[in-house]
Amino acid sequence: MDALPAGCDGLVKGDAAMVITNLDQVSTAWLTDVLSRSGALTRGAVAECDMNAGRGNWSRNCALHLRYAPDALGERPARLFLKLVNTDLGDGEFFGPSEVDYYTRDYVDAPGAPLLRCYDAAWSPALQRYHVLLDDVSATHVNASAKEPTLAYGLALAEGLAALHARWWGGERLAQVNAPIHSADHIRRFVAIAEPGVDHILRRFSSELQPHWPDLVRELFARHPQALIERTSDPEGFTLIHGDTGEQNILVPRQGEHPLYIIDRQPFDWSLTTWLGVYDLVYAMVLDWPTDLRRQWEMPVLERYHARLVERGVQGYTWQRLVEDYRLCVPMGVYVAVEYCRGGINERWISAWLTMLQRSLTACDDLDCRAVWQGGA
Repeated sequence: MDALPAGCDGLVKGDAAMVITNLDQVSTAWLTDVLSRSGALTRGAVAECDMNAGRGNWSRNCALHLRYAPDALGERPARLFLKLVNTDLGDGEFFGPSEVDYYTRDYVDAPGAPLLRCYDAAWSPALQRYHVLLDDVSATHVNASAKEPTLAYGLALAEGLAALHARWWGGERLAQVNAPIHSADHIRRFVAIAEPGVDHILRRFSSELQPHWPDLVRELFARHPQALIERTSDPEGFTLIHGDTGEQNILVPRQGEHPLYIIDRQPFDWSLTTWLGVYDLVYAMVLDWPTDLRRQWEMPVLERYHARLVERGVQGYTWQRLVEDYRLCVPMGVYVAVEYCRGGINERWISAWLTMLQRSLTACDDLDCRAVWQGGA
C-alpha cells in the first residue's frame, strides 16, 4: 500500500452542511459523491454499504464495507473508516480542526508522510464538529501496542516522523502555515495543566518511586519549564509536531515494519503543537518502550531521524543539538504521566500512567536531564 497521503478534494471548511455528525447521514449517494471527488471512483456508484459502529476516547467511528455497481471503475476501496468528532469537550477544553488539517493541508505534498489515505474531511466551527473518511487498514495493520517494539520499528518510525517534521521545519516555514512557536504563557499553561497531579501521586505512590524521584519531580516542575521557554529563542529544531505518538496512535503492519501510519492528531487547546520535532520520538520511546530497549535503541533511532532530516533538506541542525533537545524533552514525559491525575488519582489507568512516570524518571536519570535546567552540560 502506498504511504503517500492524498488530498481531500471538495473540502469546504466552515460549511456545516458538509460535516457528517450522525451515521444516518452516511448513504450510498454520499459515498459515491465523495469517492468520485477524491478520484477513487471514476465511473459508476456505490451500491451497498454495511456499517459497524464503534467508539474511541474522543470520537465515534464506523467501519464501512462497500460494494459497487457492476459498471463502477477506479480504485473502489472496499473498506473505509469514518471518524466523527465533537470538538467541544466541556470544562472549557476543545479540539480544533487539527486532524482535518493533518490529512488535507499539512502533508499533502510531503513524500513518504506516514498518513492514511483520506477521501473526505470537513470541519464546522459553528457546530464544533468534524469528520474524516480514511482507508481502513485493519486487515493488514494493528496498533503498535500489539507488537513488541524492535529496532527496525524504531527506525521506520524515525523515518516517518522525519518526513512529517521536515515539511514545516524552522521559523520561516512555520510562518507560512501561521504556526508560531508557543509563547512562554502557553508553555506555562501546558505545565500547569498537569501540575495538580503531582501531589495526588506523591501522596499515594511514593513507594512505587525511587527515593530521590519525589524531589526530582518537584524540582522538574519548578525549574524545567524555564529551560523550555529559553529554548524557544532559537527556531531551529521547531516544527509542527503530532504531540501524541503513543503506541495506540501508530498503526504497524502485521508482518514487517513498512508502511506504518501515525493517526489521531487531536491536540487539546493547551497542547504543544509547534514544538521541537524530537519530542515526538521522546513520546514514543521513553513512555512506551521498556527501559532496556529504550537504552539500547534510542541513539540509533535518533541517528536515523537526523540523517533523514538532512536528506530532506534540513540544514544547520547538528547532531549535538538534536541530542541536547532530546535531553530537554525527555522530562516532558513526566508532564504527560502526571496529567492523568490532575483531577485525582486516575484509577482506571494506573498501570499506564505509573509505568510512563517510572520510565520517564529513569530516562531523566540515565541522560542526566537534571543538568539541563541546572546549567550543566
